[in-house]
Amino acid sequence: MADDWNEGPVAMVPVAQLYVRDVPLLRPPGRADVLQVLWCPFEHEPDYKPPTVLFWRAAAEVTDVLAARPEPSAVEYDEYLPEPCVVAPEQITEYPHFMDLGKELQQQLADGSRWRAAGVDDRHALDPEELYKDELSVAPGWKAGGWPSWGLTDPVARFCTVCGAGMSPLLTIASNEWDRSKHGWVPLEDQSLVLSDRSVSNPPRVHISRTNHLQLYVCPESPDHPHTDLIQ
Repeated sequence: MADDWNEGPVAMVPVAQLYVRDVPLLRPPGRADVLQVLWCPFEHEPDYKPPTVLFWRAAAEVTDVLAARPEPSAVEYDEYLPEPCVVAPEQITEYPHFMDLGKELQQQLADGSRWRAAGVDDRHALDPEELYKDELSVAPGWKAGGWPSWGLTDPVARFCTVCGAGMSPLLTIASNEWDRSKHGWVPLEDQSLVLSDRSVSNPPRVHISRTNHLQLYVCPESPDHPHTDLIQ
């Protein structure tokens, strides 16, 4: 992609590579079994976020591999150049964001007496909505699928520009894996590090639009339809 700061195009930057064997919820086209996500290391109007592209490939058919990836001639922010990391997918259970719930269920979750009856201590029962958001609701960090997080806006549905179908979350590219003051979502393999190494909460060193998250959505009817994205 080209940018006004440079003469000529800027090389796209690899962001994530996911295999269907590791992330079964992916729905690739044809014989493809690997998803590659790239973006431009510049924020573009009108939403001022790095535009993304998705490539589906069949790993067995990729034989001509570059010895070194193309490097962009310039970047807007170093935080748009992810540090190389090994992905270790794990399946977790999460629940919808509080704002995605109906009014009746919101009222039930905000009732501290229900939480006390379930064995929750008084400290958490005094602020049950916060307990739900922090410990049970949307998991933070990079994730495939799952429930979307909200905050910059209220929940907003995304629709395919080709067929009109409601789009599904594909990937969340996060500015942190978890809140540094709340460790409930820290993976088991990182819990011994979380207190001694603050950088472990963001191994790729990615910060998106002032430490927000970039959510990618795809059409559930066809992986060939254009994807969309949203900053939250």
